[in-house]
Amino acid sequence: MARCAGIKRDGGRCTVVVGPSQTHCYQHDPDRSEERRRNASRGGKSKSSGGELPDLKRQLKELAAGVLDGSVDRGAAAVVNQLLNTVVRVVEQQRKIRETEELAARLEALEEVLKGRKAR
Repeated sequence: MARCAGIKRDGGRCTVVVGPSQTHCYQHDPDRSEERRRNASRGGKSKSSGGELPDLKRQLKELAAGVLDGSVDRGAAAVVNQLLNTVVRVVEQQRKIRETEELAARLEALEEVLKGRKAR
């Protein structure tokens, strides 16, 4: 089985098995560098939590400031903080679900490519 000719960041040889007509895996193929750059750019863009996290941070800062200056009751602040923590967990769960769905779609696409190669 042929292995990728690429070199990893740590200086070691890439161990990914490649097809007979290939010399590099996806991560090391110089012809796919632009595709990798586009995919990395897309990966850093949040879709669902757009303004939610900055808004949550703002609310927590205001809550803390209110408790410190005495304008917000500590008991009420504790309850609001618990509710905001629940929102944070929901946002994180949404991110995990979205990420899992994206990975499943990518895996399905790779499986289709492999099926096509096996059929040849």
